[in-house]
Amino acid sequence: MSPGVTPSQTVGPFFSIGLPWPDGPYAVAEGTVGAVWLHGRVFDGDGEPVPDALVESWQADPDGRFAHPDDPRGAVAPDERFRGFARCATDADGRWRILTVKPGPVPGPGGAPQAPHVDLSVFARGLLNRVVTRLYFGDEPEANAADPVLSGLGEAQRATLVAEPGDDGYRFDVHLQGARETTFFIL
Repeated sequence: MSPGVTPSQTVGPFFSIGLPWPDGPYAVAEGTVGAVWLHGRVFDGDGEPVPDALVESWQADPDGRFAHPDDPRGAVAPDERFRGFARCATDADGRWRILTVKPGPVPGPGGAPQAPHVDLSVFARGLLNRVVTRLYFGDEPEANAADPVLSGLGEAQRATLVAEPGDDGYRFDVHLQGARETTFFIL
C-alpha cells in the first residue's frame, strides 16, 4: 500500500467558535451620523439560504483612507468611531447585516480613483477558503462607470457587485454558485 494524498474536505463550520468579533456587525456605533446598513442574504448554488455563513467587511473611511500601514498615502490614525471592519454571521434564512458609513473613493492602479466600495469576505460550509467580492453602491452611477475594476468586467458580472439602495440601507445578496453567482476575486 502506498501513501496517497488525502482529499481536502471541510471540517466546520466553526465560525461562531473560531471567528468571534467583539463589535460584531458594527463598523460604526448605532447613532453615528451618516451610518447605513449593508444587508442581504447568502445563497448556495441551489438558491437556498446558507444559515451558517459569515460575512466580513473591510473598507476605507468616508475620506477614502485606511487606518492601515498599507494605505498608499500613509495610514491614518485609528478612529474609535470608525473601525473599517465588521463581521456578521448569517441567520437561519441566510440574512446578514453590517452597520457602517459609506466609504470615500480610494486610488486604484495608476492612481485612478476607484468608486466607493466595501470589500466583503464570505466564509461558508463547503468552502476550503473564503471568497472575496466587492459591494459597490447603486446610487454612485458616475463613479461606478469610471471604476477600473467594474469597467474591466462584463455587464452581467458588474451587476452582481452593485448594491441596491433602499429605505433600509443597501441590499446586496451573495450567490456562492449557480446562474446568479456573485463575481469573486482572487487575492
